[in-house]
Amino acid sequence: MKLLGISFCLFFSTGILHAADNRLNLVLIIADDMAWDDCGIYGNSNIRTPSIDRIGREGMRFDRAFLTSSSCSPSRASIITGLYPHNTDAEQLHWPLPAKHVTFVEKLKASGYWTASVGKWHLGTDMKERFDLVKEADISGFQLPTGKAAQAGRFIQKGTGDEKSGCTAWVPTLQDRPKDKPFFLWLAAIDPHRGYDENIIEEPTLPEEVIVPPYFPDTLEVRKDLALYYDEIIRLDKYVGLVLDELDAQKVAQNTLVLFISDNGRPFPRDKTTLFDSGIRTPWLVRWPKIVRAGSVNQDLVSSIDIAPTFLELAGLKASSSFAGTSFLPMLGKTPRAVRPYVFAEKNWHDLEDRSRAVRSKRYKYIRNFYDDLPLTPPADALRSPTFRKMQALRDEGKLNTAQMACFMKPRSQEELYDLQSDPFEMKNLATDPDHAETLKRLRFALEQWQSQTMDLPPKVRTPDEFDRETGIPTPARIRPRPSKADMQKNLGF
Repeated sequence: MKLLGISFCLFFSTGILHAADNRLNLVLIIADDMAWDDCGIYGNSNIRTPSIDRIGREGMRFDRAFLTSSSCSPSRASIITGLYPHNTDAEQLHWPLPAKHVTFVEKLKASGYWTASVGKWHLGTDMKERFDLVKEADISGFQLPTGKAAQAGRFIQKGTGDEKSGCTAWVPTLQDRPKDKPFFLWLAAIDPHRGYDENIIEEPTLPEEVIVPPYFPDTLEVRKDLALYYDEIIRLDKYVGLVLDELDAQKVAQNTLVLFISDNGRPFPRDKTTLFDSGIRTPWLVRWPKIVRAGSVNQDLVSSIDIAPTFLELAGLKASSSFAGTSFLPMLGKTPRAVRPYVFAEKNWHDLEDRSRAVRSKRYKYIRNFYDDLPLTPPADALRSPTFRKMQALRDEGKLNTAQMACFMKPRSQEELYDLQSDPFEMKNLATDPDHAETLKRLRFALEQWQSQTMDLPPKVRTPDEFDRETGIPTPARIRPRPSKADMQKNLGF
């Protein structure tokens, strides 16, 4: 079997491997809530990310890479199954991925790969058996306060210890792996997820060093909040570097593909859980020394739903017929070829009810808001943040501009259209502009066709908010453990 000019020494007969199993090792590193451009190689030199940048310098940087959801667990469920979130039965936050679904990991495992998940686990109990090893990081720092603390709007901090990064077991796991098998590592950080604390790195970022997006007010409170977010990315970068160094030390770097991505955008208002690029666009850096040219840049579209079929093809395996993605291997060679004209993404319930869909071409984005009666309230962690608290105060004083009011406006536009070339922050809605009527029609049709093909049907009932949209205080609808989709449907009688 030949792939991009490389012959794989694999011959299968009745499931038995007859040749030395020297297949490509695979490492997927997932940041938690990191915006696509918040590292040096994507233009933010104020965040010190030499190791993340190294992956791109020694490999390929993708500039138009997207996630299928800007919500933590639905995004991860989509990656591992190769399905769009609404097809996974885990499209809402904290819904466990049902055992019936096929993942690319179990196929790697069955073919002889040693597979491990290390760090944040957000896929449900049934998925743990798909890996040979699961080392789950402590996420107790994510627990929301109750009682008087909740009423005061306090946010529990994640802590200053490096164990709160979710990355401390990455290298030990790599060192302890079986040396006679190819390996796949799902390395899932907790950084830079909230809550934040000060002094987690030796040289903390100063407020004046951050870049404030134009849809945030430029205040000291916002800058301090962003600085702490920067610090967690810097801490994450340290562990990315340790993994790269360990691959070198074991002399397996040349035969290992490393892919670095994030699961969704930064945990700030108008970013995480939105379908703007700040929510669904991801850093996507690939290092594969044997094939990928160092310092190369790819401007074509790629989706996180494409990871599953790609990794299986890299392992010399056939992708499951259930996978909806397309292998992005043609994008990695000396003469890269585009694999898709559009990427699609969705927003479902995440702490608060909402339902939106989006289609993105290389230049334009179309968003359809089905619950346009609701404001674009950020998720609970961002809702309780210093940034949003300051935005609420400035809103009440009438000091926010139109873009900064986006999280408070209702009703929202049912349709949104943006030209990302002239408007990268998606601040000018062109949906009613007659000059863009044809683009609107084309993207609207593409989205409707995708919804029909993937059976994207509206829910029979709305899921209520778990938090008050102004105070962030939990509502009676917040129940833990959260029931699965099947349990909720059963309780509702359908």
